[in-house]
Amino acid sequence: MNTPALDDRDGVIWYDGRFVPWRDARLHVLSHGLHYGGGVFEGERVYEGQIFKLTEHTERLHASARELGFEIPYSVDELDRATRELVDRQKVRDGYVRPVAWRGSEQISVAGTLASVHVAIATWEWPHVFSADAASRGIRLGTSRWRRPAPDTAPVRAKAASLYNICTLARDEADRHGYDDALLLDYRGYVAEATGANLFLVSEGTLHTPTPDCFLSGITRRTVLDLAGDLGIKVVERHIRPEELGTFDECFLTGTAYEVQPVRSIDAHEYRIGTTVRSLSEAYTRLVHAGGASG
Repeated sequence: MNTPALDDRDGVIWYDGRFVPWRDARLHVLSHGLHYGGGVFEGERVYEGQIFKLTEHTERLHASARELGFEIPYSVDELDRATRELVDRQKVRDGYVRPVAWRGSEQISVAGTLASVHVAIATWEWPHVFSADAASRGIRLGTSRWRRPAPDTAPVRAKAASLYNICTLARDEADRHGYDDALLLDYRGYVAEATGANLFLVSEGTLHTPTPDCFLSGITRRTVLDLAGDLGIKVVERHIRPEELGTFDECFLTGTAYEVQPVRSIDAHEYRIGTTVRSLSEAYTRLVHAGGASG
């Protein structure tokens, strides 16, 4: 059975302060955000009808917009209320929420100060990124030739649409070579992240994760760090060299869509799905399904 295209579905999308029919949620082809990358977005998960850490995501959407030099014309509280109502209207129980803000079509030039700012929120059922057995088998990563940029060359603190062009190139490259995702190094050659998730590695029960000084420290990443503290797992945040990848026992990714996703290999390096990955995955699952999971 074919899944319908994202622009051809029933329901509604919240668009600039009102709910519009799904198929009518359009933007003009001369929108500044389309031509010059002036857009930011978030990804949020719905568990049993509740949005996990909604307010944190909405606050980050605002912060990302400010990094790109524009202000979102709706408050955090307004967007939170709209998101909850949208999830209720769409009757999403186990799914995904995508808020996005972009510059409009008032001007086509590199400068974007005269362009209006638009905001839309969509939600749909989406239980898993990878196949159903990925949690038990793990996924395979291949190191990409594409790298995360230096902080003085790109707005690395923003969840900016323009930065994900690198991720698309890396992910397409990984797909062509038979991997499930790509590992990106940073501009210095240190291990950074996957295309849509943060990276964790385990050695003798200690959790190692790259220092997020040129990529986002994800909300799920920070949640897992808190859970590791609760479980008494030692955490080391540091620069990790690619040649160290073979010295670790376990590996996993974290992200809103990925959740806690075990990795069974990076290039020729193989990892087991051990006690640390399993305990953090189970703790994360308990947390997101708890009564206080919504933001």
